[in-house]
This record gives sequence, C-alpha cells and structure tokens, in this order.
Amino acid sequence: MSKKKNAGFGSQVYGGSISVQTGGGTVVGSAIGGMNNTIDNQNIQVSQYAAEKKQTLAEAAAEIRQLLQQLEASYPIDTTSGQMMVAAEAVKTIETNPSLKQKVIAALKAGGLEAFEKAINHPVSAFVVGAIKGWQEAK
Repeated sequence: MSKKKNAGFGSQVYGGSISVQTGGGTVVGSAIGGMNNTIDNQNIQVSQYAAEKKQTLAEAAAEIRQLLQQLEASYPIDTTSGQMMVAAEAVKTIETNPSLKQKVIAALKAGGLEAFEKAINHPVSAFVVGAIKGWQEAK
C-alpha cells in the first residue's frame, strides 16, 4: 500500500484507492473511475427518494383536487363562504377516510404545506391545507 495522503474532509487516499468516511460507514473505490460509480449510485438513491416524495405529494394533491372539484358542483366557490363550505366538506371527507388522511399527512411531510397547497392548485386549497396543518400540530 502506498503512503496515505489526505484527499479532503473525511477522505484518505491509499495509493490508487479512496476511502471516504461517511456518517453511516466508509465508502471505498478506485481513485480512477470506481469512486465515481459509488458516488453515482448514492446520488441515484437520493434522486429516487426525492422522486418518491414528489410522487406522494402529487398523488395526494390530485386526490384532494378531484374531491374539491366534485364538491364545487354542490357549493359555488365564487364567494368566501362558498369556498369555506367546500373546504369544510372536503375536510370532513378526509377525516372519515383514514387512508386518505394518512396519505395527505405523508404528502405534507414529504413536501411541506406550501408545496402541497400549490400542488392542489385550487381556490379552496388554502382552507383545506390550514385544517390539515391543524392535524399535524395536534399530533
């Protein structure tokens, strides 16, 4: 083995290989090409996780948007009171459907309140997201 060289924070070079200390262990690869593969694999895992979070948020937002659109048929949303009626009915529907409620809470955790509200993309979304925020705070 060649002399140890410092290659930067948390990493060491031994001849032609690199050893990087991470919070969860050590990543080792060749200094020529192999380390790039290891890093690329980690980046792919992070990208997949981020994509799954976005998908969770998008799916839940689409379900809520569809629910709000169905409720619009019964309650006009051209006034604030009409919007509040639609939001109240939507919240009631979400509360009585445990799987939908869990999906919505997971989406909020994945993307945050603001992102979820934007993803719903409906005039009533702020009212619904406000109620959901209350559920999170109550836990």
